[in-house]
Amino acid sequence: MEFGVGNMNNDKFDFGNLKIYQKAIKYIDLVCKITKYLTKTIVMGKCSELRTPNSELLVRDKGFTLIEIIVLIVLAGIIIPVIVIPFATGIRGSAKPEMVTKAMYLAQQRMEELMKFNYTNAVLSPRAFTSFSTGDPNYTGQDEVVYVDSNLSTPSGGVGYKRICVRVTDPEGTTYDVYSVVTDFP
Repeated sequence: MEFGVGNMNNDKFDFGNLKIYQKAIKYIDLVCKITKYLTKTIVMGKCSELRTPNSELLVRDKGFTLIEIIVLIVLAGIIIPVIVIPFATGIRGSAKPEMVTKAMYLAQQRMEELMKFNYTNAVLSPRAFTSFSTGDPNYTGQDEVVYVDSNLSTPSGGVGYKRICVRVTDPEGTTYDVYSVVTDFP
């Protein structure tokens, strides 16, 4: 299993989750600054009810006060979900690129099998989508052969071009098409 941030859409990498992480880091930085300010003004301030100028805690400046620990626990409860939720979402979607790669591999493999035949071979006779075995029970495959003209539109008869379409469907139901054209010209 691969771990990553972002989603694969149309062969472009989406940095959406990265932006969420950057916002979370800015949020954490802001919370840390607020915590420092509150700690200095409430706990360490000159007029603090928790520490008076004659307090033994001011002389002995080691350890944390109870209020500092409570503030830390509350802030951790707010910050940890902000960090963990986008990370978990990224891990959950990390299997999709693997499925895309496998589906495209299976489609290319079938296309190579069909492309070894010439234009007049019976294997490339025009037909609607026909199922074929991909070799993996989780992926389904279909191929189609149709006559096309030089603009790739479908005429009523043969004009020297055949378009081959190989379609593979992954376990989530997403389809991937691979196209090629075979000609009758030498």
